[in-house]
Amino acid sequence: MKPFDTILVVHWSAGKRAGVAPRKDAIWLGLTRDGISQEPQYCRSRQEAEQAIAELIKDETRAMRRLLCTFDFPFGYPTGFARHVTGSDDPFVLWDWFEGRITDAADGSNNRYEVAESLNQMFEGEGPFWGKPDQDRWPDVPYRKAGIRFDQVAENRTCDRVSKASSSCFQLAFPPTVGGQMMMGLPMLNRLRRVQGVAVWPFEETQDANVVLAEIWPGLIEDAVKAELAQQGKSAIRDREQVRLLANALARLPVEQLAKHMVDVPPLAREEAWVLGSGLSSELNVLVRNSPALRNDCFALPQGIHWTPVKEAHALLRDQLTPIAATEILPLAQVAGRISAQDVIAARANPPLPNTAVDGYGFAGGRDEGTHRLPLMQGRAAAGDAPTIVPTGHAIRVLTGAALPDGVDTVVLQEDVSIEESHVVFHGALKQGANARRAGEDVLAGDLILRAGRHITPADLALLAATGVSQICVRVPLRVGVLSTGDELVESGDRAKAGQIYDANRPMLLALLSNLGHQAVDLGRAPDNRDELRKILDVAADQVDAIITSGGASAGDEDHVSALLHDAGALALWRIAIKPGRPLALGMWHGVPVFGLPGNPVAAMVCTLIFARPALAQLSGADWTTPQGFEVPAAFSKSKKAGRREYLRARMRDGQVEVFVSEGSGRISGLSWAEGLVELSEEAREISAGDLVRFIPFGSFGF
Repeated sequence: MKPFDTILVVHWSAGKRAGVAPRKDAIWLGLTRDGISQEPQYCRSRQEAEQAIAELIKDETRAMRRLLCTFDFPFGYPTGFARHVTGSDDPFVLWDWFEGRITDAADGSNNRYEVAESLNQMFEGEGPFWGKPDQDRWPDVPYRKAGIRFDQVAENRTCDRVSKASSSCFQLAFPPTVGGQMMMGLPMLNRLRRVQGVAVWPFEETQDANVVLAEIWPGLIEDAVKAELAQQGKSAIRDREQVRLLANALARLPVEQLAKHMVDVPPLAREEAWVLGSGLSSELNVLVRNSPALRNDCFALPQGIHWTPVKEAHALLRDQLTPIAATEILPLAQVAGRISAQDVIAARANPPLPNTAVDGYGFAGGRDEGTHRLPLMQGRAAAGDAPTIVPTGHAIRVLTGAALPDGVDTVVLQEDVSIEESHVVFHGALKQGANARRAGEDVLAGDLILRAGRHITPADLALLAATGVSQICVRVPLRVGVLSTGDELVESGDRAKAGQIYDANRPMLLALLSNLGHQAVDLGRAPDNRDELRKILDVAADQVDAIITSGGASAGDEDHVSALLHDAGALALWRIAIKPGRPLALGMWHGVPVFGLPGNPVAAMVCTLIFARPALAQLSGADWTTPQGFEVPAAFSKSKKAGRREYLRARMRDGQVEVFVSEGSGRISGLSWAEGLVELSEEAREISAGDLVRFIPFGSFGF
C-alpha cells in the first residue's frame, strides 16, 4: 500500500454553532502532513468544518499527497439496521437516506430528533434510538434506555465490542452522544465521498485511492491523552489534544502494519463499518510519545571493527540516527533557539514594494549630464505612506524607506539638489533606478528562506518577520536525562568520606546540555547496584527522550550500565580511537537511546562534545554540523604518536594557541582554564612552536 502523506482526525459535534473562543465539545480538525504536526483547527459549525475538509481534499489532491481522513463517529449501524430502514444492506443507500432527510441550519439547529422518531416508528414496540434533552418532546424517542430490548437489532456493532467502546450509535443525548454525531455526520460524509478520488474504508477498495475516509475512535489513545492533559494542566482542551495526538500516532504507524490492518477486517465490516486502529491501542499510545521510534540496532557497528576512527564513528551516527523530537507550531516570539521542523517559504517579498534608499527627490527615468529642473509636487512620500501618483516630468519629496510612488523609479539625494520656485534643480548624470530598491530584490514571495533542521537565530527572526511569516513549525526541545553512577560519588555540599569524591560530571553535563538547547533533566546518582540502576533507568525512560550516563560504561565487574544494556540486547561498545576517552556504551533502554560516557570528567566532556553533541542534535531534528576550527600557530611543542585522534585543552593568547600544562585526564582544572580544544589527527606528528594546528573554540560547539 502506498503510504499516506497527510492524516486528518476530525472530532465531530451535533451541537449548535459554537462561540468564537475555542472550547471543548466542539469541532476540531487535527492534521499531520509529511510527519509534521500542524496546529489543530477549531471550527464553529458543521458547515465551516465540511468546507474546510473539502478544501483540504482539493489541496492535497492537487499537491499529489495521499490523504487519510478519519472521523470520530460510526460509519455504519449494527447488522440488519440498514435493510430494516431502506430494504438494502448497502450502507451507502442508508447514507443517501439520511442525507435526504436531515436538515441543518447555519446556527446548528437541526431535526435529528424528528428523524429519530421516524426511525423508531419503523420498529415494533420501542425503537432503538433513545436520549433527548426534553422529556415532553418527541414522544417516540424514549428519554432513557430502560425498557428498550434491542431484540430486532443489536445495540452495539462488532467493532465497538472489539475496540471496547462503550458508546452506542443509538444514543442521541447524555454524553457520549455518538448517535447524534452520527446522524449529523453521515450526510456530510455522503457528500464528500462523491468527490473524485475519494473512497470509504472498509466499504470500498481503498488501496489505490488518493483520499480515504475512515472511522476512528479517540479512546484508542486515552492513556496518552490523559498523560498530555496532566502535563498541560487546566488550560488544555481535551478535544484539541485528542485530534493532534491521534493524527501524529496514525502518521507514525508503520505503513506495512497499517496496510495489513486495513485488509484484515471481517466480512460484516462491509455493512457495519470498522474502527481504524481497533486492536492497535498499545502501539498507538507508544507512537504518540515516540516521534518516531528508533531502531533497536541503531548503534550497531559493522562486523570486524575493533578501534573505530572518529570520522567513521561520526558517519555511523549521522546515517543511523533519525529525529525523534516532537513538533509544534509557535509564533515567532517563541521560536528563537528552536530547530525548524520544516522548510519555511516567504509569504511576502522583501521589500514588498519598490522603495527609496535615501532621503531625496523621486522622478521617472535617468538623466544625462547637465542641469535638470523638474516641477515639485506638493506633499511627500514617507515610510508607511500609501503610494501616490507622480505625473511624468514631475518630482516628489521622498524619505528613506518610503514606497516609491507610481511614476517614480529614480531618486536624487537631497544634498545634490536645490529648490527654486517650486522646482527641483540638480546636475546629472544620474542612472535610471539610482538610489532606489527594487521590490523583492532581497527575497521574493515563495522563496525558500529557512530550511528544516536549522537552529533559529535572532537574525532568522528578522528575515521571517520581514517576509510575512508569523508562525512556524519547530521541534520540541529534546529531553535529555543525566545520570551519574558509582558508590564513590557524593553530592557537592555533602561531607565526603575517605575514598569518596564529589560528583563533578552531573552539574557539568546538565549545564552543557542546557547551553546546547536541550531540556536537561537531572536523574541524580545511581549506586553500584544493578537492580537499583535498572529501576532508575525504567523511570527515566518514561520521562526523557535520551539518557546520558557517566561511569560504568566499560566492561568491568562494576560497569553496570554496559551490563544492563547488554542484558537488554541493545548494547554496542564503541572502542573509539580517541584521547582522552574510553569505550562508549551506546544502546537502547525501552526505546530510549542511552549514551554511556567515561566517568573521568575530562573524558566525559570531550566525548560529549565530539559524539553526544552531534548525535543529540540529529535526534532533535537539527542539521548535522561539524564545529568550525581554525588553523593557528602553536605556542607549544609535542611529539604525537600515530593511532588515535587527540583533543588537548587549549586557549588563544597573542595570536597563538597554548595548551594546558598537563594532558592528564584527572586535571579537571584544565577544563575551566580552556577556551577550546586543539584537535590532532590520527597520524604521527612532531609539533614545534609556530607550526599550524587546528583550534576549535568552545563557541563552535554551540556553547
